[in-house]
Amino acid sequence: MKKLILGAFAVTVAVGVFAQGQVALVGNSASGTQHIWGPSITAPTLSLVGSGSNDHNPTPGTTPYAASGMSLIGSSGLFGPGGAATTLAQLLAAPGANAPDNLLVPSGQTTTFRTGRPAGLTFILTDVLENVPIDAPAVTLEVVAWDNSSGQYPTWATASAAWEAGLIDAGMSGSFTVNDVGGFLNTPPVFAYNSFNLYYVPEPSTFALAGLGAAAVLTFRRRKPGA
Repeated sequence: MKKLILGAFAVTVAVGVFAQGQVALVGNSASGTQHIWGPSITAPTLSLVGSGSNDHNPTPGTTPYAASGMSLIGSSGLFGPGGAATTLAQLLAAPGANAPDNLLVPSGQTTTFRTGRPAGLTFILTDVLENVPIDAPAVTLEVVAWDNSSGQYPTWATASAAWEAGLIDAGMSGSFTVNDVGGFLNTPPVFAYNSFNLYYVPEPSTFALAGLGAAAVLTFRRRKPGA
């Protein structure tokens, strides 16, 4: 009897550990084609989001990635920043549809990028989302990617802090909802997301100067004539 109870407990624990929702990160499927680009060589703080000419959602878009001096992650000759093996991507997730951005947390594995013809696409990944119930009716996701050529930023937690400090380039797709999360009943769903590029956050001094300029304009406008 004791063995049966322990066996049942072990099964329950195993189900609890592994009963997590699953989605398929593909990037090129019937749901659409999306690409992730490196930073612009002419305007490294430039951020673009949306379909480019090599995307099909369901038709090509007009976002000017290449014209803005950007190359696909994993393009030939790119090593270090923009290299396929040194750029990481991951999903941020929160249970439910249209969850606020502040509830999205890193979930599932990190992955790297392909080279050659499929440059700009991550390796295909069936992602197990630790914070999303199995077969959940909906999940809010966001794709993030960042430069880890230094090897110092293997997680989004460390990378996002470095990005905000202007130390590395990174980017985000914007959040979206995926229905019928995979598990026991559902097949892990394939989904489309916005193409985007990695970029550097502008230096804090830029924001500070902008803020001072705005404050000066407001002060000037509030002064009375002749004061």
